[in-house]
Amino acid sequence: MSLTVRRVGHESAEVVHHIVIEAFGSRPPLDPPADALSETVESIGTRLALNGGLVARVGDEPVGALLFDPVGNSVYLRRFGVLPAAQGHGVAAAMVDAAVEAWPGRARLSVVAREELPATVAFWERRGFAQADRRFPYVELSRPLPTTYDVATADDMRALGVRVAEDLRAGDLLVLSGGLGAGKTTFTQGLGEGLGVRGGVTSPTFVIARVHPSLTGGPDLVHVDAYRIGGLDELDDLDLDTSLAEAVTVVEWGEGLAESLADSRLEVRISRSSEESEGELDPRQVEVLGVGTRWAT
Repeated sequence: MSLTVRRVGHESAEVVHHIVIEAFGSRPPLDPPADALSETVESIGTRLALNGGLVARVGDEPVGALLFDPVGNSVYLRRFGVLPAAQGHGVAAAMVDAAVEAWPGRARLSVVAREELPATVAFWERRGFAQADRRFPYVELSRPLPTTYDVATADDMRALGVRVAEDLRAGDLLVLSGGLGAGKTTFTQGLGEGLGVRGGVTSPTFVIARVHPSLTGGPDLVHVDAYRIGGLDELDDLDLDTSLAEAVTVVEWGEGLAESLADSRLEVRISRSSEESEGELDPRQVEVLGVGTRWAT
């Protein structure tokens, strides 16, 4: 049977309430008890009327639910639950993916989990959430939402690199992905300009890695091209760990390889725009996503 996740309002209060009570009631006893167990159909309906929520169904059967609670630039996922019989079948992951798509323009998704439930905390960490706060017995975890930019020209791509550089500091890792000629090196040129480093940034394909020292007292820029690197062993041979803490490290073609270099990273995915090009323009779409504690708050 197919799994679907759809946004719902107050009309689904009874369905959501049933899932929340069943899901939270099946968890080990907690002290203090979970606030979710005191919810009523009326209180759930009020929350849904204000901000909506999600219901996951397998076929026609409701099996998972959550409530949205936007606060500032964050959207909290409240009363996140999956019926016990449906757990372990990808329902929770599908709801997280749907929540990401439901709030374009917001900075992050956040959840509050209990320290006494390490498996729950681990689930959120596997979905890209990182600890943002801890007040026993609660752990707040956040996941930045991707920011998408429409980039019309090479100059615009460099300008975006300059803009992103404003938020960078020593120790940051950027993993760039995109097809041949997508604009990865052009974006990195903008980073170099924004960071104020020496030397023109060009594709490092033939040397694999190139260091651009700072001219302003800031971090150096280490520019790596992983296109011809065959695996993690070859990446380790570059000994990037020696400079990672003091520099900003950019790895082109690094998706699936460079993530092991640091717990946190900025993922930059560049693709050609779905719109047809006009004249000499070849527009790109750039998605920037922070992963890990560094970008959680």
